[in-house]
Amino acid sequence: MSAFALVLVFSAAVVHAAWNILAHGISRAGVPFLWCGAVAGAVIWGAAIPFTGGMQRSDLPGFILGVGVSGVLHVAYMLVLQHGYRVGNLSTVYATARGSGPFLSVLAAILLLGERPSGWALAGVLAIIAGVLALGLVERRPRGEGRSGVDPSIVFGLLTGLAIATYTIWDTHAVREWHLAPVPYMVGTCVVEIVIYSVMLRRRWRETVAFARFQWRRVIVFGVLSPLSYILILVAVTIAPVALVAPLREVSVVLVSLFGVFALKESRPLARLVASGIVVAGIVLLAR
Repeated sequence: MSAFALVLVFSAAVVHAAWNILAHGISRAGVPFLWCGAVAGAVIWGAAIPFTGGMQRSDLPGFILGVGVSGVLHVAYMLVLQHGYRVGNLSTVYATARGSGPFLSVLAAILLLGERPSGWALAGVLAIIAGVLALGLVERRPRGEGRSGVDPSIVFGLLTGLAIATYTIWDTHAVREWHLAPVPYMVGTCVVEIVIYSVMLRRRWRETVAFARFQWRRVIVFGVLSPLSYILILVAVTIAPVALVAPLREVSVVLVSLFGVFALKESRPLARLVASGIVVAGIVLLAR
């Protein structure tokens, strides 16, 4: 992977970690939060389109199809993830999702997009995925006595991972195939999300307005940083294999974990640092 692509993806990871830390807790508001975030992202980055090159060479029919499908996939991802958090163990759902998502993305990139990462790169990919899984499972709690059957945390974690892989591969195909400019593409996706979330809100508009008034500062932060983190990824996949970009973007998990160790004094710091070291080793292999 080129140095520029590494910088893009690592920057995306830093931005992703930043908005997760700053917006910590408000995502529990559910659809009102998602609607406000999508509106903020569309307005802020929509205003930035003229200053980022406009539509460039984007194919208009491809743009419409791309953002339409992407918006649906991103909404599906958020809904599955939130349901998983409600019925399962948060850390297990998150670890399974962030580990299986890049793994499935790599498989899809090889099988569907014809990418062929080197042996060293694949070793780096596996190290990053292993480290991310280890970070998430540090806090996994044992299942209660007498319970049997499939752990819903694993089920919804895998479904979330499948959603991550699906929108990653689709978005990569769209921006490459139809030469779509990342900023307008992200704004278009936000607009589709707004439409879908508006239908889902129904009679919750008063709750949504109250949420926006109380949390407007965090919503603005989310509206700036969340789209920015993915815009950087969309740029990266135009110059680097998605089989390498998808795992590397999970460095954000490491950054959030390190924040938890040093700022929040979370438990088992040594295990977290070892898992983070495994991810760093994977990054070094990707950079070979």
